Amino acid sequence: MKDDTSVIPFRQPESIEDPLTEIAREGARRMLATAMEAEIAVFIEQFAEERLPDGRQRVVRHGYGPEREIQTGIGPLAVRRPKVRDRAASGDDGERIRFTSHILPKWARRSRSLDALLPVLYLRGISTGDFQEALSALVGPDAPNLSPSVISRLTAEWGQEYDHWQRRDLSARHYVYIWADGIYLQARMEPAAECMLVVIGATPEGKKELIGFQVGTRESAQSWRELLVDLKARGLAVSPKIAIGDGALGFWKALEEVFPATGHQRCWLHKIVNVLNEVPKSLAPQIKSDLNEICRAPDRSTATAALDTFVEKYGAKYAKAVACLTKDQDPLLAFFDFPAEHWDHLRTTNPIESVFATVRHRTVRTKGALSQRTAKLMVFKLVMAASKTWRRLKGQNQLPKVITGVRFNDGIEEQPTSDHRAA
Repeated sequence: MKDDTSVIPFRQPESIEDPLTEIAREGARRMLATAMEAEIAVFIEQFAEERLPDGRQRVVRHGYGPEREIQTGIGPLAVRRPKVRDRAASGDDGERIRFTSHILPKWARRSRSLDALLPVLYLRGISTGDFQEALSALVGPDAPNLSPSVISRLTAEWGQEYDHWQRRDLSARHYVYIWADGIYLQARMEPAAECMLVVIGATPEGKKELIGFQVGTRESAQSWRELLVDLKARGLAVSPKIAIGDGALGFWKALEEVFPATGHQRCWLHKIVNVLNEVPKSLAPQIKSDLNEICRAPDRSTATAALDTFVEKYGAKYAKAVACLTKDQDPLLAFFDFPAEHWDHLRTTNPIESVFATVRHRTVRTKGALSQRTAKLMVFKLVMAASKTWRRLKGQNQLPKVITGVRFNDGIEEQPTSDHRAA
């Protein structure tokens, strides 16, 4: 009689049976094994001509390393790393030939995509102590190789990345438009809230990039001056054509000193909020509609007429609201001097505001328990992560014209007169 002593595992109540995931995991394991076999075959082929004095091939296969589990986005994969042997005696012909897999490094325990995921989860509000529970359904029970100490070590790399980014050379960079704004974070109940000053720029190809970032005071011209001077010192010599930001920023005074040729465009989102703060809430919907008629006007003359109507309609009773609007009339309408395709981008600091929403969410989740250093790195990583999804400027073909100084009137390129053509 055959003695069957095999052990049949019972499904635990908290476990999840997912045949589709198991099939995908098995397929991934086989593909990984095939890829590593192909990689080592190519490596050995490179040394096919290397021979020992007795004629034998110098570099040959040498079995496999011990099996280990690699944590991936679809769970753990059991793999064995192929090994290579250099038959030459040590010191006979220089250094030994060693094989290092680019697919599966010798000491790897997690996929690179999973390493990148962990800091993002932390930034999005999951504390290091909750990682194993949060990821257990994805990478298996207890989430091995994902302890809080591992997460802390990974997040320590942000500091090195930030320091390298802060020292990068900008001499080859040119930004047509820039957006500037700041966000306040309360770090460890400090007496004064820290402000993260952020500058984003649009390249001649229409791509938006994070240019400058540092801790300072939002309304302080000196804080912004330090940031802009640092950018210029690292090679940013060409002045942007126009800058977009809130009128309350100390940024504008600093900009006039560091990049005096750059135009000013006030953010309409900030301006609308500021005007609504000066009127009763019952009137807010109507006044917001009137302001949108100015902001969304098809040309400067229509916008000016709508603004005059607004002044006549509300000036007598809500003088502060009207003064708030009219004091920045020219900077609010500066976008009319640029291609119409770019107006949606130039009227607002939304590229920064959307990032700030995530930062504020994370600040609430951590209940303010952030050092200044941690808060700065957190904002930096969030902005860099968000930058991958920023939409490019519409009308990219118009950017070379803006760079070369072509004039636009109400969003349309001005054609040279007959006198100019004759000259």
